[in-house]
Order: sequence, then C-alpha cells, then structure tokens
Amino acid sequence: MTADRIARIGAAVHALSPAQAARDEPFWEAAVALVLRPAVSGADLLFIQRAVEERDPWSGQIGLPGGRRNPGEPDLFDTMLRETHEETGIDLATQGEIFGPLDELRPRTPSLPPFIVRPYVARLNTTPELVTSKEVAGYFWAPLDAIFDPANTRPAQVRGRGVTMWNEAIHYDGRVIWGLTERIVRMLQGLAG
Repeated sequence: MTADRIARIGAAVHALSPAQAARDEPFWEAAVALVLRPAVSGADLLFIQRAVEERDPWSGQIGLPGGRRNPGEPDLFDTMLRETHEETGIDLATQGEIFGPLDELRPRTPSLPPFIVRPYVARLNTTPELVTSKEVAGYFWAPLDAIFDPANTRPAQVRGRGVTMWNEAIHYDGRVIWGLTERIVRMLQGLAG
C-alpha cells in the first residue's frame, strides 16, 4: 500500500504542468525538496528544523530541505539537489528518484524578502543516515496520514521576523508546521489523494 501511494504521488507529479511565478524584479530564487520514504505506517515526509540565526527570516522554524539558488547555478533542480545534500547529506540523484516540481510560490508580504520557491517531490530508495549542516538544528520524519489528518490542523500562535501572530498550522508530535512550508505540504496533499 505504501509503495502504491508513493507511486500515485509520483504519477500525479509527472502529470503536472507546474505554474511558474512571475519574475518581476526584485526577486531571488530558491528550491526545496519534499522527500518521501516508505514506512511501516505508510509514507513519511522529511522535515528539518532550521537553526536559530538572526539573519534568517525562517530562523528556528520547521521547513523542508532546500535554499537559495547560487549565482551561476544552472537551474533550480541543481539548487534543490545541492541544498538537500548540504543540509541533510542525502544525495537524491543517487539515493532516490525525483518525480518533478510543483507550482512555484512567490509570497508577497512586507515581512519576507522578495523570493520565488520551487518545490520538488522525490522518493528515497532507502533511508540513509542523515548528516545535518550547521543550518539545521534537527530533522524528523512525519507520516503523511498524520500531517494530512484534518484533526491535526488548527490555529497556532507563531513567531516570524519578530512578530507574533495566529496562523492555521499543522500540528505533529509537538511541532508546528506553518507558513510557506504548510502551503507546500498542502500542494502535496492535493496530489496524494
């Protein structure tokens, strides 16, 4: 059943014609990976907790492996591969299968820098030992059934860029998944059926 679910997600991603965000200046680009693995309880999704860093707009938050495109980097696919490897030690090119990208997101809010993020969906063939970078305070695997369960979605008081606010969020094992990460997870949920 697990392999079937991941295969269905892969087929749904392959069938997509992902939307690109408008590239009106100013902006910078980033890419993240939604890394799936088969698990006894079903398919799991990898999350990271970002290290606390004063200059990071997402300091301390739950996120997905990924980051900013380097100058001269060929494309966002290469960014996603590099950032995932740097932050987790996972080499998706050799340890998994990349299904493809989802729609790009471009939040337009004064509290965030002007950026565009492209999420990619991937599957691991085996689960390697993760080796995190200094940008990552920790990681965890969450079952898709738990993060997609409507009972685990409710408002949470969150803090971002020095502002405390209430946001709709996914609650899992004492952790709060909100903001852009929650939006990307919802896109995956729409494909998971």
